[in-house]
Amino acid sequence: MTLGTKAITAAAAFTSNSITHVPRGHPSRHLQHCYSRLGSSRAFTHNSVRPWQPAQAQAPSEQASERPDSSNPALSFPCLDAQEARTANLSARSLSSGPEPSYTTGQHQNWYSGKPLLLDWGGSLPQFNIAFETWGTLNKTKSNAILLHTGLSASSHAHSTTVNPKPGWWEKFVGSGAPLDTDKYFIICTNVIGGCYGSTGPSSIDPADGHPYATRFPILTMEDMVRAQFRLLDNFGIEVLYASVGASMGGMQSLAAGVLFPERVSKVVSISGCARSHPYSIAMRHTQRQVLMMDPNWSRGYYYNSIPPHAGMKLAREIATVTYRSGPEWEQRFGRRRADPNRPPALCPDFLIETYLDHAGEKFCLEYDANSLLYVSKAMDLFDLGKAHQQQMAQARLQNLSRMSSGVPDARQDNTCNLTLPDKPYEEQANVTIAEAFSEPIAEMSNRPPEDLVAGLSPLRHQPTLVMGVASDNLFPVWQQREIAETLRASGNRSVTYVELGEDTSLFGHDTFLLDLKHIGGSLSRFLG
Repeated sequence: MTLGTKAITAAAAFTSNSITHVPRGHPSRHLQHCYSRLGSSRAFTHNSVRPWQPAQAQAPSEQASERPDSSNPALSFPCLDAQEARTANLSARSLSSGPEPSYTTGQHQNWYSGKPLLLDWGGSLPQFNIAFETWGTLNKTKSNAILLHTGLSASSHAHSTTVNPKPGWWEKFVGSGAPLDTDKYFIICTNVIGGCYGSTGPSSIDPADGHPYATRFPILTMEDMVRAQFRLLDNFGIEVLYASVGASMGGMQSLAAGVLFPERVSKVVSISGCARSHPYSIAMRHTQRQVLMMDPNWSRGYYYNSIPPHAGMKLAREIATVTYRSGPEWEQRFGRRRADPNRPPALCPDFLIETYLDHAGEKFCLEYDANSLLYVSKAMDLFDLGKAHQQQMAQARLQNLSRMSSGVPDARQDNTCNLTLPDKPYEEQANVTIAEAFSEPIAEMSNRPPEDLVAGLSPLRHQPTLVMGVASDNLFPVWQQREIAETLRASGNRSVTYVELGEDTSLFGHDTFLLDLKHIGGSLSRFLG
């Protein structure tokens, strides 16, 4: 029996021993309701929510005896063998202790809030925890605090500590004499809510029933994450931040912090971020989510105490890695070289760039919770600091607060199946702002930022702001950072510093903020003073 056959057999054996408890809110509790709303022609079968049962594989020797000799030998697939072996190992481990890995990155501090957190899109967290770490010393006036926001999958461990000496994700940017100088500033970094590195997220226990939230976790926004962070600042007694600093998703949060709490943020730094998510970035994150959700082990989010969707996570990370770096860098780094030019080509990773992506996926697939990836990436897609969107969210929050105060159940409970597939394929809708057909040239865009965005960023008109972009960035193209700077200036901000790194300076794409201490760190240091 081959390794792959053993893996499949073990995985199949595990599914027959899966736990049978279905927590309140699990999709299977609503399927019958969905059937009646979708109609019999669109209804799913009940099997759609049963644990995935892979077909039993026959050993190669058995298969060979049942078919004639082939004209050519069959290819081997070590990449699939590795996936099957991981499934087998996880299924064997799950029988005793559960296969979910520990997503923590070492010892960190925790702050618990028993006060409910109302969320923008109607949900709420009755209680929540924030994992955080600090560096430096808070001065007597509590005026030297810097809130450092993270990227999508980062933990609070931005820099090594005495209790966790592992290098942090911004190790060289934080410390004595570093851009975030711990001799001068008190640095606070949190794991965002929705994450899996200690803060409350989908893998956390729902206090209502003692089971993981899974996909009963409410939809989040960047603003929800920032409000939770400011609850932590309240606990420290920090009324005004010296600066709000972030890159990538953190750059979005940094802007959101200044817009939500302009009286509590003295300076804003946004590196490789945006003021609103744009179609290309949304499309790339959507693709990652779709790949992950199509992994049968995802099980609509209820994989805790089962086999996590490691294959979907691996592929999602490979897609993400393509967006994090740049083509010119890979041309120089990998070219068209193959891992072993002396061997025949293979369908598994063969070129050096393929092995690089494969390694990135392998490394990540059990380091981060799949549901957290879905929720946090969706929050990035929903980000929009335009005035109209802010007003829409403010109105929704008032309605939700009124509903919660009066004890009226969440209206979403009556709309379990409100996002159904359309009866016919999607057709482009008429739009008053886009009159041309797709075959016609696109009209020249105005150089002036949209008035809606100018109004939305107006709360930042008095805050000195540093905006940095990288020309080789594909995920957050540099025009999005230019848009931030130009919009802030149009809103009346006379203290905007804009820095753009050309391809002659950095070819590292979006990941430049993690790697370029000289240019990213130098500009940050000069701005903070």
